[in-house]
Amino acid sequence: MPHQTLKSEYFPLDPSICRANTPRRLMNPVHLALLLLFNVFWAVSLSAIQALKPHLDYGGIATMRFGGAAVSLVLVWPWLPGATPRGRDFWISSFMGVIVFTVGHRLQVSGNLLGSAGNCAVLMAVEPLLTAVAAAIFLREHIAPQRWVGFSLGIVGVALLNRVWASDFKWAGLAASAVFIASFLSEAAYSIMGKPLLDRVGPMKILAVSLVAGTLANLAIDGPTTLAAAVKMPASAWAWVAFLSIICTSLGYGLWLVVIRETDVNVTAMTILMQPVAGVPVAVLWLGEPLHAGHLWGSLAIVVGLGIGLYAKPRAP
Repeated sequence: MPHQTLKSEYFPLDPSICRANTPRRLMNPVHLALLLLFNVFWAVSLSAIQALKPHLDYGGIATMRFGGAAVSLVLVWPWLPGATPRGRDFWISSFMGVIVFTVGHRLQVSGNLLGSAGNCAVLMAVEPLLTAVAAAIFLREHIAPQRWVGFSLGIVGVALLNRVWASDFKWAGLAASAVFIASFLSEAAYSIMGKPLLDRVGPMKILAVSLVAGTLANLAIDGPTTLAAAVKMPASAWAWVAFLSIICTSLGYGLWLVVIRETDVNVTAMTILMQPVAGVPVAVLWLGEPLHAGHLWGSLAIVVGLGIGLYAKPRAP
């Protein structure tokens, strides 16, 4: 590939580069099914973080989760497909890891612990919209009008699911909401910085380098205190850490890179709206919350929004 400036390497503003790197087609059905499944896992991860709260602080949860994921990928490094990040690609992958797996997730876990589960679910609906806007700005992706309709229906559906108008709904304070939303900007960096690398480097190797860099930064911040707390954790807490590390991170974040290599980021981001729908059975079966009409109408609005947004006709290149 021809040499590019550092600016274009991070945020490829040249439309000709973006047209080459950004296919305009519907998502592969297998990729869609896998992403929807992993969004169910990511929905459960919010409850997993709450389960770890008695044993680890917000920084310790990030350190353990991504440290475990880094170890899992380092162990299988010789069998990971694709080219290894080298030179500038290596440093971009490392920088991305610090942004996403150190800064971003410390903010997300902190916001999750400060706020309620319902409030976090409502705020989560903003993430795909922010990611799509970032992809439009930095990757020059075209967002079809139907996709805006899909995003809007998704946000309305999340509001219905959580009955934001009810007197018993607890809005988190401004600080908790701001912290949680700030974490989405870091999450968006994973797609915006990662996609331009995928023409040259294997997705799982990008993830492995990013995780190692993020873990080193996390250990520098709170390594001794986290390790001291970890040795006292019960088996159930270690099981949650393994779930967050291997399923939600090593496999889930790897799948995300594989999908955006072939699909626009704004299309892929829409699948995040599945998380609030998946949270309904978790809330009912695990937390014992009663079902209400908002669950039905909210889920229906989100599913219709996903159908409209995901299958919007791509614009010809």
